[in-house]
Amino acid sequence: MEYILLIVIFTVLFLSIKSIWTVQQKPHRYVSLENLFVLLALYLTILIGFGLVYTVLQINGYEVLWIKGKSDHGDFFELFQDSLYFSATTLVTVGYGDIIPVGVGRWLAAMEGLLGYVLPAALIVRTVIDFEKDKSCI
Repeated sequence: MEYILLIVIFTVLFLSIKSIWTVQQKPHRYVSLENLFVLLALYLTILIGFGLVYTVLQINGYEVLWIKGKSDHGDFFELFQDSLYFSATTLVTVGYGDIIPVGVGRWLAAMEGLLGYVLPAALIVRTVIDFEKDKSCI
């Protein structure tokens, strides 16, 4: 059951990342609130998605995060809250060190940090490509 849930989460994450290339922009408005909202929604989706992945793996007995030096966590909501916090600090590449990824959690954290680092550049590249496409059509 947990594998199905993880597949669904990763599918939603993939489709969200893919959406940055498929959202239609209004002509001649390259820097817009729409772009900002797309980026914020994408960050929020990735943050919640990775937080859910950390939580699901931890609940199912995989040691993914050490919180305050312990692998033993409280109830679901406390674990989910800590996972969201870890996901947010990893996505913005701050990483305070109070929650430590272990095992497969290290690879997940590395992927999430890389996504957080690359997403703004992808949005800028898309804006430039759209600008150049409109410029060549004139």
